Parts: sequence; C-alpha cells; structure tokens
Amino acid sequence: MSDRDYQLAVIGAGPGGYVAAIRARQLGLGVAVIERDRPGGVCLNRGCIPTKSLIYQAGRFRELARAEELGVTVDRSGFDYTRVHRKSRAAADALRKGVQFLFRKNRVELIEDEARLSGAHEISLKGGGKISADSIILATGSRPAGLPGLETDEKEVMTSDGALMMTELPRRMAVVGAGPMGIEFAHIFHSFGVEVHLVEMMEHLLPLADHEVALFLSRLLKKAGLKISVSTRAVSFQKTEKGLRLELESAAGQRSVQECDRLLVCAGRTPNTEGLGLEQLGIATRNGFIETGDHYQTTVPGVYAVGDVVEGTPFLAHAASKQGEIVAEHIAGQHPEPRLDPLLIPHAVYGEPEVAGFGYTEKQAQEQGLPFAKATFPYRGAGKSVAVEASEGLVKVLYDRDDSRILGAHICGQAATELIHEVLVAGTCGLTVQDIAEVVHAHPTLSEAVMESMRAAEGRAIHV
Repeated sequence: MSDRDYQLAVIGAGPGGYVAAIRARQLGLGVAVIERDRPGGVCLNRGCIPTKSLIYQAGRFRELARAEELGVTVDRSGFDYTRVHRKSRAAADALRKGVQFLFRKNRVELIEDEARLSGAHEISLKGGGKISADSIILATGSRPAGLPGLETDEKEVMTSDGALMMTELPRRMAVVGAGPMGIEFAHIFHSFGVEVHLVEMMEHLLPLADHEVALFLSRLLKKAGLKISVSTRAVSFQKTEKGLRLELESAAGQRSVQECDRLLVCAGRTPNTEGLGLEQLGIATRNGFIETGDHYQTTVPGVYAVGDVVEGTPFLAHAASKQGEIVAEHIAGQHPEPRLDPLLIPHAVYGEPEVAGFGYTEKQAQEQGLPFAKATFPYRGAGKSVAVEASEGLVKVLYDRDDSRILGAHICGQAATELIHEVLVAGTCGLTVQDIAEVVHAHPTLSEAVMESMRAAEGRAIHV
C-alpha cells in the first residue's frame, strides 16, 4: 500500500518536470515532484543559467578594452575570476529558490528523494515508502557524455560540470566539441584572456547548424583570436609536468599534438534513465533514451517522459518545458498538439557573436528535394549595427519558391537569439517573406536586418 496518493507524480524537477507540475496544478490536479538533487535541473544549476551569467560577465570584461578606445585607462591587475564564478552561482541559487517558491505558490509537493518505478502507478522512494499516482512523468534529464581516450577527472580534464566550478583560469585550454556548449565555453574563457583551441571532428563548427552561418561564425571567431581545428579528432592525452599533451588526428590521418593546461570535453549528453525501473516495467528504450508516442506517452499507459530522456528530442530546456505542458494538459483532459514540431523549436548559441535558427537548414532542404530559395542580408546594412559597432552579422532565410512560406531562418550576430523569434512566429503561423517585408520596423534597430532579408527574397532590399 502506498503512503501517499496523487493524480500526477513527476520524477525530476528540471525545466520539463517543474513546468509540467505547475501546469498540472493550474489545471486542478494534485501533484508531487520527486527530485534527488536540486530543483531546476541541469539547466538552472549546471547549464543554461550559470553559463549565461558567465557570458554576461565576459561581456563586461571585454567592454574594458572598448573603454580604452575612448581614452580611459583601465587597470586590470585586480581581476579575480573567483568573483565571476561566485556571481554565476548566485544566479543559479536565486533561480533555484524561485522554482521552490513556485512550487509553494502552486501547492506542488516537493519530495527530496530518489525515485524508482515499482509499478505503472507506483513509485518507490530510496529513503523509504511508496507513493501512487494516476499518471507519472519521467523528467530525469541528462548528464555530460564522455569520449574514449579522454577520461575526465573534473580538474584537469573536465566536462561542462567541472568547467562551471572552476575558480581559477588556466593559461591555455583545449575545448573538444564545437557544438553550442563548446562554443559558449570557448567564448567565455577566451574573453577572460585564456588561449583557446576549439577542436571539432565534423567539417564545421555547430555541426547541426546551417553550413553557411557556421562558416560565418568560424571566420569571426578566428578573427577574434581563437584557434580552430575542424575535421579533427581528439585521440588521447598525456599529463606532463607542464600540463597536458592532447593528441589530434585529422580526417586525412595526420597526427599532431596540442599543448594545454586544461582540457574541456563537450561531447554531447547521456540520458539519466538508469535505475528508474524501466526494463522491469516494460518501458521501451533505445540507446538509453525512452521511446514515446503521442503526448509523450511511453509504451506503458499512464507513464510519460519529457525532456532529455526522450528519444529524438533536442537537449534544449525550452523543448522540455513545452513537452511538459503538452503532457500536463493531456493528462488533465485538454487537447494539446500531440507532439512538438522539431522544425519549430528554435536553437540558440550565446557568445559573441550569437547564433540562432529554426526550421530547415539549406543542406536539409536540398536533401529533401524541397522547392526552396534563400536570401541573405548583412548586419552592416542596418544602420544601428554600425552605430553600436556590431556590423559583423548575417540573416539568412529559406522560403518556398512556390508560395514564399518561410521554411527556416538562421542568424549570426549581436542579439541573434532575440531576433530569431520574429521569424519563428511568422514561420509557425504559415506567413510568407512578403508578410514580414511589409511590416514597418522601427529605425534604427537590428530588426531591420530581418525585414531587409525578407525584401532581399523579392529582390528589393534597399540597404545592400
């Protein structure tokens, strides 16, 4: 017999779990959330939030050099990275307390324990006792993945977890993996004066991004002073008295050695599905990820999964949150869309410059034989970009040749992660490039570059 009964129990209090729980309470369900670590999940505690704090502090530090261009003498001798780290932890702590407040406000019961499924409607707690629920959501998130030959100790050879806990900066750092996380950490540490070498085994940075935009980003990062090696595999490393010797191998088989003081491995993520009792209950998985159907229901009725544990879901907090809402509404008898459209989930990379996009990349559109066309517009054509010294940027839009509907958009430049949403709304609503081209945009704004890219699709861009 269970100790407590609920209409919904959520295992995991990350962006997918806590949003699902709060939405379910808004719809009148009795909800409990079981969390073995800290509310907020990886995103809030060891991901999105602390990294964005570090990126913000890195930007402030870079502004010191720009102040010198105005004749201001800046003494950096007192710089202490420990204080930067402290600010990032303070941001995470504040928002974690915010999640706890939201639980109390919405009367969501938080159970601090480790959970395991002991039935389709029952959960066993490691600390003792059981709870039952009409429905269960698995939202246990993910952890950094490793690479053979690059075993981590979170001191000299780190994952993102170790990098976020660093309180002292090395002189030289190698970052293996140039996906969003690798790009962001490279930007952070380079901004504070660390010599950074980015290593990516695929042919360009941000392998899942649009090729043209990724190459544009690579050019800007090289110009800023980062060393970049693509089509290059990190094979192994050796510790020496002077630091680390990282052995690299190019796609052509050529070997080389990179000296560094710290090694950061950003090789993707692994789902936290071990120990949940999935196999015993008959919940289907593939490579550790949970298989789901409509409304993210697993192969066991009444048990759902959201976020990083779901097969085919991008490792994005906002995707997990929206999935959580869909599941909560479905359980409460609402009629949400059965699944997220992957083409309408925006991706964002925060650095200098930023990168954002959604929909088809040019390569994907070609592979699927879509009747598409593309248009681009440089930031420098928008007056504000020149005024605020942010003219290095690019807006690219893909659209249907036949009816001009927007198929995707990709932006590299200042505020790209904000600008993308205008185009995303248009794409979600089935609007055309003409629809955005005809909207009056305030001048001077960076948003004018978006408008002009749509006009470029019609051959009538003015400022290029």
